[in-house]
Amino acid sequence: MTAIRLVDVSVRDGNQSIWGAVGLRTEHIVTMAPLLARAGFRTLDFSSSTAMGVAVRNHRQNPWERNRLVRKLMPDTHLQFIGTGLRFISWDLAHPDVMQLVYDRLVDSGISRVVVLDPMHDLGAMLDTARMCKSAGVAEVIVALTYTISEVHDDAFYGRLAAAVAGCPDMDRAYLKDPAGILSPERARTLLPTIQAALAGKPLELHSHCTIGLSQFSYLVAAELGVEHLQVGCGALGNGSSLPQARQLVANLREAGHTVDVDDRALALVSDFIDDLARAEGLPAGGPGGYDAAFTRHQVAGGVLTTTRRQLAEIGHEHRFDEVIAEVEQVRAELGYPIMVTPFPQIVCSQALFNVIGAQRYDTVADQVIRYALGTFGKPPAPIDPDVLDRILGRPRAAEIRDEPDPSTPAQLRARFGTRIPDEELLLRASMPAEHVDAMLAAGPAPTHYDPAVFQLTRLLRGVAARPPLRALAVTAPGVHLALAGSPASDGGSGDR
Repeated sequence: MTAIRLVDVSVRDGNQSIWGAVGLRTEHIVTMAPLLARAGFRTLDFSSSTAMGVAVRNHRQNPWERNRLVRKLMPDTHLQFIGTGLRFISWDLAHPDVMQLVYDRLVDSGISRVVVLDPMHDLGAMLDTARMCKSAGVAEVIVALTYTISEVHDDAFYGRLAAAVAGCPDMDRAYLKDPAGILSPERARTLLPTIQAALAGKPLELHSHCTIGLSQFSYLVAAELGVEHLQVGCGALGNGSSLPQARQLVANLREAGHTVDVDDRALALVSDFIDDLARAEGLPAGGPGGYDAAFTRHQVAGGVLTTTRRQLAEIGHEHRFDEVIAEVEQVRAELGYPIMVTPFPQIVCSQALFNVIGAQRYDTVADQVIRYALGTFGKPPAPIDPDVLDRILGRPRAAEIRDEPDPSTPAQLRARFGTRIPDEELLLRASMPAEHVDAMLAAGPAPTHYDPAVFQLTRLLRGVAARPPLRALAVTAPGVHLALAGSPASDGGSGDR
């Protein structure tokens, strides 16, 4: 039987999968950090370009300061950042020297583990990123082998990638990342041993979403095969489109005879806190995923499906949804089977929609599809269909994109934004609208404590304050009784309120 260590994804991937990346704020994360530290997670999947952008844009909170606050509270837990090649926050290509500055600042602010994720499995880009991370002082570099189903992504494909990880001194471990949740137990029995053998002793982790209900079973197979590190979500941020719910998985693993190094009481407290937070702020909870065989073909996650359906409804074509999904499968094959992980689901679905509603297929092509065909995102897993490639690159817009200027160097960015601003602010200004960064700075330090019960009460009182004046108010809850009353005025009119 296997001794299992857990990696928690609630703060980053769980929040992104179930709450659209906007549910958690600094005060939530800082409040639960001591509990997460006690629970015994080896690593906390903590941040990403998306998470940092959301902190600034949606919450006016400084993501660099968030890193430092949590590092102080969790000194013995790896805080993980997941990146996608040579990009930071925006999907524009960044200069390598800018990315080196990004990794330097991440380490300085408390990040100790970085996931190298290249959506195209561009080995050269992955090696470059790993070298940057180690140069910055990242303690642990873990490489994402992103799982998908296609004609080219067989066990041998992943075995070759794992062998490259084994041979690179800057890559410490790997994880099989299954963002669509389509790894079946049967495929796990052949794929995981292939990767383990190719890694030649470097550790392997498993990260598989619960989208169609397969991952709970695949995790048990992984443990049986000796995969010692499994990634999970807590409470409301587990299951659903997130990863297996931690307490449920721990119970299942122990039932199968495995040991799990976790503090059960602390894990329960973390889970309860997240559940209370979800109830207080009206956020959804992950639930068991139903099996959908069609999902293994199109591999489009729920959020993108919802957006596509809404776009069709807005233009009066909602009845063509199934036609668009069938077109998604064809477009993906024609583009060389990109893995359906951000930004490729958005790119493929948009092109499929244009193909369905247009007069001819590929009459309309978005800039991101042109950049994909030009190799901006790396080399596709399989060649792009030649006729499709000609239609994409034979338009004037492709020539304009080819002639776009090279990414700015740090020196050029400082000349643009000022030489006296800190590097952390410089990197935000280089990748986000100025008004978002200005608003974040004006907001000042983020709160560092959160109580779901108090949040509910203050929300109620704000709601009451917005209503017409009341003579009396009573609030009753377990352990709480609050009564407020105004005194009647002597002239029979309104009293004090």
